[in-house]
Amino acid sequence: MKVPPIMAISPLAPTVIVLAFSALIYRLLQVAKRDPRMPKGPPTLPIIGNVHQIPSSGLYKQFREWAKQYGSIFSLKVGPSNVIVLCDRKAIHKLLVEKGNIYSDRPPSYVGRLLTKGDHLALEQMDATWRDKRKVVSHNFSPKQLDEKHWRVQEAEATVLMTNLLDHPENFFEDVKRYTASVVTSITYGFRAPTYNSFWGRGVYDVMAKWTEAMEPGANPPVDDFPLLKYVPASLAFWKRRAMDAGATMDGTWGKARRLVDERRATGERRNCIIDTLLDDYEKNGWPQGLTQHAFQNLMGEVVEGGADTTSAQLLTLILAFALYPRVQEMARKEIDAVCGTERSPLWTDFSKLPYMNCIIKEGMRWRPVAVTALPHRVRQDDEYEGMLIPKNSTIFIPTWAIHHSDSIYADSEEFNPDRYRNHVKLANDYAGSPDWENRDHYNYGAGRRICPGIHLAERNMWRIASKLLWAFEFSEPVDPVTGKVMHLDPEAYNPGILQAPLPFKVGIKVRSEKHRETIRREHREALAFMKQYD
Repeated sequence: MKVPPIMAISPLAPTVIVLAFSALIYRLLQVAKRDPRMPKGPPTLPIIGNVHQIPSSGLYKQFREWAKQYGSIFSLKVGPSNVIVLCDRKAIHKLLVEKGNIYSDRPPSYVGRLLTKGDHLALEQMDATWRDKRKVVSHNFSPKQLDEKHWRVQEAEATVLMTNLLDHPENFFEDVKRYTASVVTSITYGFRAPTYNSFWGRGVYDVMAKWTEAMEPGANPPVDDFPLLKYVPASLAFWKRRAMDAGATMDGTWGKARRLVDERRATGERRNCIIDTLLDDYEKNGWPQGLTQHAFQNLMGEVVEGGADTTSAQLLTLILAFALYPRVQEMARKEIDAVCGTERSPLWTDFSKLPYMNCIIKEGMRWRPVAVTALPHRVRQDDEYEGMLIPKNSTIFIPTWAIHHSDSIYADSEEFNPDRYRNHVKLANDYAGSPDWENRDHYNYGAGRRICPGIHLAERNMWRIASKLLWAFEFSEPVDPVTGKVMHLDPEAYNPGILQAPLPFKVGIKVRSEKHRETIRREHREALAFMKQYD
Protein backbone atom coordinates (compact mmCIF):
# COMPACT_ATOMS: atom_id res chain seq x y z
CA MET A 1 0.00 0.00 0.00
CA LYS A 2 1.38 3.36 -1.02
CA VAL A 3 1.71 6.00 1.75
CA PRO A 4 0.60 9.47 0.58
CA PRO A 5 3.30 12.10 0.72
CA ILE A 6 3.22 14.65 3.54
CA MET A 7 1.34 17.72 2.37
CA ALA A 8 3.70 20.56 1.73
CA ILE A 9 3.24 23.71 3.84
CA SER A 10 2.24 26.66 1.74
CA PRO A 11 4.88 29.36 1.61
CA LEU A 12 2.07 31.86 2.32
CA ALA A 13 1.21 30.31 5.72
CA PRO A 14 3.64 32.42 7.82
CA THR A 15 2.35 35.54 6.13
CA VAL A 16 -1.26 34.58 6.88
CA ILE A 17 -0.41 33.93 10.53
CA VAL A 18 1.38 37.27 10.85
CA LEU A 19 -1.52 39.10 9.22
CA ALA A 20 -4.06 37.37 11.44
CA PHE A 21 -2.03 38.14 14.57
CA SER A 22 -1.58 41.74 13.43
CA ALA A 23 -5.31 42.07 12.83
CA LEU A 24 -5.99 40.74 16.34
CA ILE A 25 -3.54 43.19 17.89
CA TYR A 26 -5.04 46.04 15.87
CA ARG A 27 -8.55 45.18 17.04
CA LEU A 28 -7.39 45.03 20.66
CA LEU A 29 -5.75 48.42 20.31
CA GLN A 30 -9.03 49.84 18.98
CA VAL A 31 -11.09 48.49 21.90
CA ALA A 32 -10.70 51.55 24.12
CA LYS A 33 -10.13 54.14 21.43
CA ARG A 34 -12.49 57.12 21.52
CA ASP A 35 -14.59 57.70 18.41
CA PRO A 36 -13.46 61.11 17.09
CA ARG A 37 -17.11 62.16 16.79
CA MET A 38 -17.63 61.79 20.55
CA PRO A 39 -17.11 64.60 23.07
CA LYS A 40 -13.49 65.20 23.95
CA GLY A 41 -11.92 63.67 27.04
CA PRO A 42 -8.66 62.60 28.65
CA PRO A 43 -6.29 60.54 26.46
CA THR A 44 -6.90 56.80 26.54
CA LEU A 45 -4.62 53.79 26.84
CA PRO A 46 -5.07 50.70 24.66
CA ILE A 47 -7.60 48.17 25.94
CA ILE A 48 -8.33 49.90 29.28
CA GLY A 49 -9.15 53.42 28.03
CA ASN A 50 -9.36 55.77 31.02
CA VAL A 51 -9.73 53.11 33.73
CA HIS A 52 -6.34 54.00 35.21
CA GLN A 53 -7.44 57.63 35.69
CA ILE A 54 -10.67 56.90 37.58
CA PRO A 55 -10.07 57.32 41.33
CA SER A 56 -11.35 54.66 43.72
CA SER A 57 -12.99 57.46 45.74
CA GLY A 58 -13.73 61.11 45.02
CA LEU A 59 -14.70 60.78 41.36
CA TYR A 60 -17.17 63.65 41.84
CA LYS A 61 -14.29 66.13 42.28
CA GLN A 62 -12.36 64.68 39.36
CA PHE A 63 -15.39 65.29 37.16
CA ARG A 64 -15.04 69.03 37.82
CA GLU A 65 -11.36 69.02 36.91
CA TRP A 66 -12.03 67.17 33.65
CA ALA A 67 -14.85 69.59 32.81
CA LYS A 68 -12.46 72.52 33.22
CA GLN A 69 -9.96 70.85 30.90
CA TYR A 70 -12.16 69.25 28.22
CA GLY A 71 -15.38 71.23 28.32
CA SER A 72 -18.76 70.97 30.04
CA ILE A 73 -19.59 67.84 28.01
CA PHE A 74 -16.78 65.29 27.96
CA SER A 75 -16.34 61.56 27.55
CA LEU A 76 -14.42 58.70 29.12
CA LYS A 77 -13.61 55.23 27.85
CA VAL A 78 -13.86 52.30 30.25
CA GLY A 79 -12.56 49.46 28.15
CA PRO A 80 -14.99 49.13 25.23
CA SER A 81 -17.70 51.15 26.99
CA ASN A 82 -18.48 54.85 26.65
CA VAL A 83 -19.18 57.31 29.44
CA ILE A 84 -20.60 60.78 28.73
CA VAL A 85 -20.49 63.36 31.52
CA LEU A 86 -22.89 66.31 31.32
CA CYS A 87 -21.65 69.30 33.30
CA ASP A 88 -23.95 71.33 31.08
CA ARG A 89 -27.43 72.38 32.16
CA LYS A 90 -28.76 72.83 28.65
CA ALA A 91 -27.58 69.36 27.61
CA ILE A 92 -29.16 67.80 30.70
CA HIS A 93 -32.51 69.32 29.78
CA LYS A 94 -32.31 68.62 26.04
CA LEU A 95 -31.26 65.01 26.49
CA LEU A 96 -32.51 63.64 29.82
CA VAL A 97 -35.72 65.66 30.00
CA GLU A 98 -36.81 66.22 26.39
CA LYS A 99 -35.53 62.80 25.22
CA GLY A 100 -36.40 60.91 28.37
CA ASN A 101 -37.81 58.01 26.35
CA ILE A 102 -34.27 56.99 25.33
CA TYR A 103 -32.20 58.39 28.23
CA SER A 104 -33.93 56.83 31.24
CA ASP A 105 -32.46 53.35 31.48
CA ARG A 106 -29.68 52.35 33.85
CA PRO A 107 -26.33 50.90 32.78
CA PRO A 108 -25.82 47.25 33.79
CA SER A 109 -24.47 46.82 37.31
CA TYR A 110 -23.11 43.43 38.30
CA VAL A 111 -22.28 44.78 41.76
CA GLY A 112 -25.78 46.25 42.03
CA ARG A 113 -27.30 42.87 41.20
CA LEU A 114 -25.11 41.16 43.80
CA LEU A 115 -26.42 43.63 46.33
CA THR A 116 -30.13 43.72 45.41
CA LYS A 117 -30.71 40.46 43.49
CA GLY A 118 -32.02 42.70 40.72
CA ASP A 119 -34.87 44.07 42.86
CA HIS A 120 -34.33 47.77 43.35
CA LEU A 121 -36.24 50.60 41.71
CA ALA A 122 -33.18 52.85 41.53
CA LEU A 123 -31.22 50.34 39.42
CA GLU A 124 -33.93 48.79 37.25
CA GLN A 125 -34.53 49.47 33.56
CA MET A 126 -37.42 51.66 32.42
CA ASP A 127 -39.89 48.84 31.81
CA ALA A 128 -43.44 48.01 32.90
CA THR A 129 -42.34 46.71 36.32
CA TRP A 130 -40.32 49.84 36.95
CA ARG A 131 -43.30 52.02 36.02
CA ASP A 132 -45.62 50.10 38.35
CA LYS A 133 -43.22 50.41 41.27
CA ARG A 134 -42.63 54.08 40.63
CA LYS A 135 -46.39 54.72 40.57
CA VAL A 136 -46.64 53.24 44.08
CA VAL A 137 -44.04 55.68 45.39
CA SER A 138 -45.26 58.70 43.41
CA HIS A 139 -48.88 58.21 44.44
CA ASN A 140 -48.20 57.72 48.13
CA PHE A 141 -45.85 60.70 48.31
CA SER A 142 -47.77 63.07 46.07
CA PRO A 143 -48.41 66.61 47.36
CA LYS A 144 -52.06 65.68 47.87
CA GLN A 145 -51.26 62.65 50.04
CA LEU A 146 -48.62 64.56 51.99
CA ASP A 147 -50.65 67.70 52.61
CA GLU A 148 -53.95 65.98 53.37
CA LYS A 149 -52.81 62.78 55.09
CA HIS A 150 -49.15 62.40 56.03
CA TRP A 151 -48.49 65.93 57.29
CA ARG A 152 -49.58 65.08 60.82
CA VAL A 153 -46.84 62.47 61.12
CA GLN A 154 -44.24 64.97 59.95
CA GLU A 155 -45.46 67.68 62.33
CA ALA A 156 -45.71 65.33 65.32
CA GLU A 157 -42.23 63.87 64.82
CA ALA A 158 -40.85 67.38 64.38
CA THR A 159 -42.07 68.31 67.86
CA VAL A 160 -40.40 65.15 69.22
CA LEU A 161 -37.12 66.22 67.62
CA MET A 162 -37.32 69.71 69.12
CA THR A 163 -38.05 68.27 72.56
CA ASN A 164 -35.11 65.89 72.29
CA LEU A 165 -32.86 68.83 71.43
CA LEU A 166 -34.11 70.67 74.51
CA ASP A 167 -33.25 67.74 76.75
CA HIS A 168 -30.13 66.33 75.09
CA PRO A 169 -28.71 68.80 72.54
CA GLU A 170 -25.45 66.84 72.38
CA ASN A 171 -27.34 63.97 70.70
CA PHE A 172 -28.56 66.09 67.78
CA PHE A 173 -26.73 64.01 65.17
CA GLU A 174 -28.61 60.82 66.02
CA ASP A 175 -31.86 62.62 66.80
CA VAL A 176 -32.02 64.13 63.30
CA LYS A 177 -31.50 60.66 61.84
CA ARG A 178 -34.20 59.25 64.12
CA TYR A 179 -36.61 61.96 62.99
CA THR A 180 -36.31 61.29 59.25
CA ALA A 181 -36.38 57.52 59.75
CA SER A 182 -39.40 57.64 62.04
CA VAL A 183 -41.43 59.83 59.69
CA VAL A 184 -41.00 57.47 56.75
CA THR A 185 -41.27 54.18 58.70
CA SER A 186 -44.51 55.41 60.28
CA ILE A 187 -45.94 56.33 56.89
CA THR A 188 -44.65 53.18 55.16
CA TYR A 189 -44.80 50.40 57.77
CA GLY A 190 -47.02 51.84 60.52
CA PHE A 191 -44.17 51.70 63.06
CA ARG A 192 -42.33 54.72 64.44
CA ALA A 193 -38.80 54.88 65.81
CA PRO A 194 -38.92 55.80 69.52
CA THR A 195 -35.12 56.08 69.65
CA TYR A 196 -32.27 56.10 67.18
CA ASN A 197 -30.98 52.77 68.48
CA SER A 198 -34.32 51.03 67.94
CA PHE A 199 -34.72 48.80 64.89
CA TRP A 200 -36.86 51.36 63.09
CA GLY A 201 -34.45 54.14 64.01
CA ARG A 202 -31.16 52.83 62.70
CA GLY A 203 -32.02 49.91 60.41
CA VAL A 204 -32.07 52.08 57.30
CA TYR A 205 -28.71 53.61 58.16
CA ASP A 206 -27.12 50.19 58.59
CA VAL A 207 -28.34 49.37 55.07
CA MET A 208 -27.28 52.64 53.49
CA ALA A 209 -23.82 52.78 55.06
CA LYS A 210 -22.91 49.58 53.24
CA TRP A 211 -24.88 50.44 50.09
CA THR A 212 -23.13 53.77 49.54
CA GLU A 213 -19.67 52.28 50.05
CA ALA A 214 -20.27 49.34 47.71
CA MET A 215 -21.86 51.40 44.93
CA GLU A 216 -19.54 54.43 44.72
CA PRO A 217 -18.32 54.95 41.14
CA GLY A 218 -14.68 53.88 40.97
CA ALA A 219 -14.88 51.73 44.10
CA ASN A 220 -15.18 48.51 42.06
CA PRO A 221 -13.25 47.15 39.10
CA PRO A 222 -14.95 47.68 35.71
CA VAL A 223 -16.62 44.30 35.88
CA ASP A 224 -19.47 45.28 33.53
CA ASP A 225 -16.92 46.23 30.86
CA PHE A 226 -14.58 43.29 31.45
CA PRO A 227 -17.00 40.40 32.17
CA LEU A 228 -14.23 37.91 32.98
CA LEU A 229 -13.92 39.69 36.34
CA LYS A 230 -17.28 38.16 37.33
CA TYR A 231 -15.55 34.81 37.66
CA VAL A 232 -12.99 35.97 40.21
CA PRO A 233 -13.79 34.02 43.42
CA ALA A 234 -15.22 36.09 46.24
CA SER A 235 -12.35 34.95 48.43
CA LEU A 236 -9.99 36.88 46.14
CA ALA A 237 -12.28 39.86 45.49
CA PHE A 238 -12.92 42.28 48.36
CA TRP A 239 -15.30 44.30 46.20
CA LYS A 240 -17.45 41.23 45.62
CA ARG A 241 -17.52 40.28 49.31
CA ARG A 242 -18.41 43.88 50.19
CA ALA A 243 -21.40 43.86 47.83
CA MET A 244 -22.62 40.48 49.09
CA ASP A 245 -22.32 41.67 52.69
CA ALA A 246 -24.28 44.81 51.86
CA GLY A 247 -26.96 42.65 50.21
CA ALA A 248 -27.20 40.42 53.27
CA THR A 249 -27.70 43.48 55.47
CA MET A 250 -30.38 44.81 53.12
CA ASP A 251 -32.25 41.50 52.99
CA GLY A 252 -31.96 41.06 56.74
CA THR A 253 -33.28 44.52 57.53
CA TRP A 254 -36.19 44.69 55.11
CA GLY A 255 -37.00 41.02 55.72
CA LYS A 256 -37.37 41.75 59.43
CA ALA A 257 -39.50 44.81 58.69
CA ARG A 258 -41.87 42.67 56.63
CA ARG A 259 -42.04 39.99 59.35
CA LEU A 260 -43.00 42.58 61.98
CA VAL A 261 -45.79 43.83 59.73
CA ASP A 262 -47.02 40.28 59.02
CA GLU A 263 -47.02 39.47 62.74
CA ARG A 264 -49.08 42.57 63.47
CA ARG A 265 -51.52 41.83 60.67
CA ALA A 266 -51.88 38.23 61.87
CA THR A 267 -53.48 39.61 65.04
CA GLY A 268 -56.03 41.47 62.94
CA GLU A 269 -54.45 44.89 63.46
CA ARG A 270 -54.35 47.18 60.44
CA ARG A 271 -52.65 50.57 60.54
CA ASN A 272 -52.89 53.73 58.48
CA CYS A 273 -49.77 53.10 56.41
CA ILE A 274 -48.67 52.30 52.86
CA ILE A 275 -47.84 48.61 53.29
CA ASP A 276 -51.16 47.75 54.90
CA THR A 277 -53.07 49.53 52.14
CA LEU A 278 -51.10 47.67 49.46
CA LEU A 279 -51.35 44.25 51.13
CA ASP A 280 -55.08 44.63 51.67
CA ASP A 281 -55.45 45.45 47.98
CA TYR A 282 -53.23 42.59 46.81
CA GLU A 283 -54.93 40.05 49.07
CA LYS A 284 -58.31 41.10 47.71
CA ASN A 285 -57.52 41.61 44.02
CA GLY A 286 -54.51 39.41 43.45
CA TRP A 287 -50.77 39.95 43.57
CA PRO A 288 -49.40 42.12 40.71
CA GLN A 289 -47.83 40.08 37.91
CA GLY A 290 -44.05 40.01 38.12
CA LEU A 291 -43.88 41.47 41.65
CA THR A 292 -42.16 38.82 43.76
CA GLN A 293 -42.17 38.88 47.54
CA HIS A 294 -38.50 39.87 47.52
CA ALA A 295 -39.18 42.70 45.05
CA PHE A 296 -42.07 43.98 47.20
CA GLN A 297 -39.95 43.71 50.33
CA ASN A 298 -37.18 45.76 48.72
CA LEU A 299 -39.64 48.31 47.33
CA MET A 300 -40.97 49.09 50.80
CA GLY A 301 -37.42 49.25 52.09
CA GLU A 302 -36.37 51.53 49.26
CA VAL A 303 -39.12 53.97 50.20
CA VAL A 304 -37.52 54.23 53.64
CA GLU A 305 -34.01 54.46 52.16
CA GLY A 306 -35.00 57.39 49.98
CA GLY A 307 -37.03 59.14 52.64
CA ALA A 308 -34.66 58.82 55.59
CA ASP A 309 -30.99 58.70 54.66
CA THR A 310 -30.75 61.47 52.08
CA THR A 311 -33.02 63.85 54.01
CA SER A 312 -31.12 63.39 57.27
CA ALA A 313 -27.86 64.08 55.43
CA GLN A 314 -29.24 67.36 54.07
CA LEU A 315 -30.63 68.42 57.46
CA LEU A 316 -27.28 67.75 59.13
CA THR A 317 -25.62 69.78 56.38
CA LEU A 318 -27.95 72.67 57.21
CA ILE A 319 -27.10 72.49 60.92
CA LEU A 320 -23.42 72.54 59.97
CA ALA A 321 -24.04 75.58 57.78
CA PHE A 322 -26.07 77.36 60.49
CA ALA A 323 -23.14 77.06 62.89
CA LEU A 324 -20.65 78.25 60.27
CA TYR A 325 -22.79 81.12 58.94
CA PRO A 326 -24.55 82.93 61.85
CA ARG A 327 -25.71 85.68 59.46
CA VAL A 328 -28.01 83.15 57.79
CA GLN A 329 -29.63 82.39 61.16
CA GLU A 330 -30.20 86.08 61.88
CA MET A 331 -31.85 86.75 58.52
CA ALA A 332 -34.09 83.70 58.80
CA ARG A 333 -35.25 84.56 62.33
CA LYS A 334 -36.34 88.06 61.34
CA GLU A 335 -38.68 86.48 58.84
CA ILE A 336 -39.85 83.66 61.13
CA ASP A 337 -40.46 85.85 64.18
CA ALA A 338 -42.62 88.25 62.20
CA VAL A 339 -44.91 85.37 61.23
CA CYS A 340 -44.87 83.03 64.26
CA GLY A 341 -43.71 85.00 67.29
CA THR A 342 -43.11 82.72 70.26
CA GLU A 343 -46.64 81.32 70.43
CA ARG A 344 -46.15 78.59 67.81
CA SER A 345 -43.52 77.00 65.62
CA PRO A 346 -43.68 77.39 61.82
CA LEU A 347 -46.13 75.25 59.84
CA TRP A 348 -46.07 74.17 56.19
CA THR A 349 -48.97 76.57 55.58
CA ASP A 350 -46.49 79.38 56.31
CA PHE A 351 -44.40 78.47 53.26
CA SER A 352 -45.33 81.50 51.15
CA LYS A 353 -44.70 83.84 54.09
CA LEU A 354 -41.18 82.54 54.74
CA PRO A 355 -39.42 82.72 51.35
CA TYR A 356 -35.92 82.93 52.83
CA MET A 357 -36.35 79.47 54.36
CA ASN A 358 -36.91 78.10 50.86
CA CYS A 359 -33.65 79.79 49.80
CA ILE A 360 -31.84 78.10 52.70
CA ILE A 361 -33.13 74.65 51.73
CA LYS A 362 -32.06 75.12 48.11
CA GLU A 363 -28.62 76.37 49.06
CA GLY A 364 -28.05 73.40 51.34
CA MET A 365 -28.94 71.07 48.48
CA ARG A 366 -26.54 72.91 46.16
CA TRP A 367 -23.66 73.44 48.60
CA ARG A 368 -23.37 69.84 49.78
CA PRO A 369 -25.49 67.53 47.59
CA VAL A 370 -26.04 64.02 48.90
CA ALA A 371 -25.84 62.19 45.55
CA VAL A 372 -22.54 63.72 44.44
CA THR A 373 -22.46 61.91 41.07
CA ALA A 374 -26.09 60.75 40.97
CA LEU A 375 -26.97 57.30 39.66
CA PRO A 376 -26.02 57.19 35.97
CA HIS A 377 -28.43 56.87 33.05
CA ARG A 378 -28.03 54.81 29.87
CA VAL A 379 -29.01 55.84 26.35
CA ARG A 380 -30.94 53.24 24.33
CA GLN A 381 -29.81 54.26 20.84
CA ASP A 382 -27.23 56.31 19.01
CA ASP A 383 -27.90 60.01 19.46
CA GLU A 384 -26.31 63.32 18.54
CA TYR A 385 -26.01 66.58 20.45
CA GLU A 386 -24.59 69.74 18.91
CA GLY A 387 -22.50 67.74 16.46
CA MET A 388 -21.22 65.25 19.04
CA LEU A 389 -21.96 61.53 18.87
CA ILE A 390 -23.48 59.85 21.91
CA PRO A 391 -23.22 56.13 21.11
CA LYS A 392 -25.90 53.61 21.99
CA ASN A 393 -25.57 52.14 25.51
CA SER A 394 -23.36 55.00 26.69
CA THR A 395 -23.42 55.63 30.44
CA ILE A 396 -24.60 59.19 31.13
CA PHE A 397 -23.59 60.99 34.33
CA ILE A 398 -25.14 64.10 35.87
CA PRO A 399 -22.15 65.13 38.00
CA THR A 400 -24.19 66.91 40.65
CA TRP A 401 -21.36 68.14 42.85
CA ALA A 402 -19.29 69.31 39.87
CA ILE A 403 -22.22 71.31 38.46
CA HIS A 404 -23.06 72.83 41.85
CA HIS A 405 -19.44 73.87 42.33
CA SER A 406 -18.92 75.43 38.95
CA ASP A 407 -18.26 79.13 39.44
CA SER A 408 -19.50 79.80 35.92
CA ILE A 409 -22.96 78.62 37.00
CA TYR A 410 -23.02 79.48 40.72
CA ALA A 411 -20.83 82.46 41.61
CA ASP A 412 -18.57 81.88 44.64
CA SER A 413 -19.75 78.30 44.65
CA GLU A 414 -17.82 77.30 47.79
CA GLU A 415 -19.76 79.82 49.89
CA PHE A 416 -23.05 78.95 51.60
CA ASN A 417 -25.16 81.84 50.36
CA PRO A 418 -28.97 81.43 50.33
CA ASP A 419 -29.35 84.89 48.76
CA ARG A 420 -28.49 83.39 45.38
CA TYR A 421 -32.01 81.89 45.38
CA ARG A 422 -33.98 85.04 46.18
CA ASN A 423 -35.72 84.78 42.79
CA HIS A 424 -36.51 81.06 43.17
CA VAL A 425 -39.70 81.18 45.20
CA LYS A 426 -41.08 77.78 44.16
CA LEU A 427 -40.26 74.21 45.21
CA ALA A 428 -37.58 72.16 43.46
CA ASN A 429 -40.05 70.07 41.46
CA ASP A 430 -41.39 73.21 39.74
CA TYR A 431 -37.94 74.03 38.37
CA ALA A 432 -36.99 70.44 37.54
CA GLY A 433 -39.82 70.12 35.03
CA SER A 434 -39.57 73.61 33.55
CA PRO A 435 -38.27 74.16 29.99
CA ASP A 436 -36.41 77.18 31.38
CA TRP A 437 -33.26 75.16 32.06
CA GLU A 438 -31.20 78.26 32.82
CA ASN A 439 -33.42 78.89 35.85
CA ARG A 440 -33.06 75.37 37.33
CA ASP A 441 -32.30 75.72 41.05
CA HIS A 442 -30.17 72.59 41.63
CA TYR A 443 -29.80 68.95 40.56
CA ASN A 444 -29.89 67.09 43.86
CA TYR A 445 -33.04 65.18 42.86
CA GLY A 446 -31.69 64.18 39.44
CA ALA A 447 -33.37 64.95 36.13
CA GLY A 448 -35.83 63.56 33.62
CA ARG A 449 -37.95 60.48 34.19
CA ARG A 450 -35.53 59.23 36.85
CA ILE A 451 -36.03 62.24 39.09
CA CYS A 452 -36.45 61.22 42.74
CA PRO A 453 -40.11 60.19 43.29
CA GLY A 454 -39.81 61.22 46.95
CA ILE A 455 -39.03 64.83 46.07
CA HIS A 456 -42.24 66.19 47.66
CA LEU A 457 -41.67 64.37 50.97
CA ALA A 458 -38.04 65.52 51.14
CA GLU A 459 -38.88 69.15 50.40
CA ARG A 460 -41.53 69.25 53.12
CA ASN A 461 -39.43 67.41 55.69
CA MET A 462 -36.45 69.71 55.23
CA TRP A 463 -38.48 72.92 55.20
CA ARG A 464 -40.43 71.92 58.32
CA ILE A 465 -37.41 70.97 60.37
CA ALA A 466 -35.10 73.76 59.24
CA SER A 467 -37.72 76.43 59.95
CA LYS A 468 -38.62 74.93 63.34
CA LEU A 469 -34.97 74.62 64.35
CA LEU A 470 -34.21 78.24 63.49
CA TRP A 471 -37.39 79.36 65.24
CA ALA A 472 -36.44 77.50 68.42
CA PHE A 473 -32.64 77.38 68.72
CA GLU A 474 -29.38 79.22 68.21
CA PHE A 475 -26.56 77.21 66.62
CA SER A 476 -22.86 77.91 67.01
CA GLU A 477 -19.48 76.31 66.59
CA PRO A 478 -18.52 74.37 69.75
CA VAL A 479 -16.25 75.84 72.42
CA ASP A 480 -13.47 73.84 74.05
CA PRO A 481 -14.50 73.54 77.74
CA VAL A 482 -10.87 73.65 78.87
CA THR A 483 -9.38 76.45 76.76
CA GLY A 484 -12.55 78.38 76.03
CA LYS A 485 -11.53 78.63 72.38
CA VAL A 486 -13.86 78.02 69.45
CA MET A 487 -13.40 74.59 67.86
CA HIS A 488 -13.87 75.41 64.20
CA LEU A 489 -15.95 72.98 62.16
CA ASP A 490 -14.69 71.39 58.95
CA PRO A 491 -17.16 71.92 56.09
CA GLU A 492 -15.33 69.26 54.04
CA ALA A 493 -15.67 66.41 56.57
CA TYR A 494 -18.06 64.08 54.73
CA ASN A 495 -18.11 60.31 54.33
CA PRO A 496 -16.96 58.83 51.01
CA GLY A 497 -19.42 56.91 48.86
CA ILE A 498 -22.15 57.38 46.30
CA LEU A 499 -24.29 59.15 48.95
CA GLN A 500 -22.49 61.59 51.21
CA ALA A 501 -23.38 63.00 54.63
CA PRO A 502 -21.43 65.00 57.21
CA LEU A 503 -19.22 62.95 59.49
CA PRO A 504 -20.24 63.26 63.17
CA PHE A 505 -19.53 66.73 64.51
CA LYS A 506 -20.30 68.80 67.59
CA VAL A 507 -22.27 72.02 67.61
CA GLY A 508 -23.58 74.42 70.23
CA ILE A 509 -27.39 74.38 70.51
CA LYS A 510 -29.22 76.85 72.79
CA VAL A 511 -32.96 77.41 73.10
CA ARG A 512 -33.79 81.01 72.21
CA SER A 513 -36.02 81.81 75.21
CA GLU A 514 -38.16 80.32 77.96
CA LYS A 515 -41.26 81.12 75.92
CA HIS A 516 -39.88 79.06 73.05
CA ARG A 517 -39.21 76.24 75.50
CA GLU A 518 -42.78 76.35 76.83
CA THR A 519 -44.23 76.28 73.32
CA ILE A 520 -42.10 73.29 72.36
CA ARG A 521 -43.26 71.37 75.45
CA ARG A 522 -46.90 72.20 74.74
CA GLU A 523 -46.73 71.15 71.09
CA HIS A 524 -44.98 67.94 72.12
CA ARG A 525 -47.75 67.01 74.55
CA GLU A 526 -50.32 67.59 71.84
CA ALA A 527 -48.43 65.31 69.42
CA LEU A 528 -47.99 62.33 71.75
CA ALA A 529 -51.60 61.16 71.56
CA PHE A 530 -51.50 61.11 67.76
CA MET A 531 -48.21 59.18 67.59
CA LYS A 532 -49.44 56.36 69.87
CA GLN A 533 -51.04 54.65 66.88
CA TYR A 534 -47.55 53.95 65.50
CA ASP A 535 -45.95 52.60 68.70
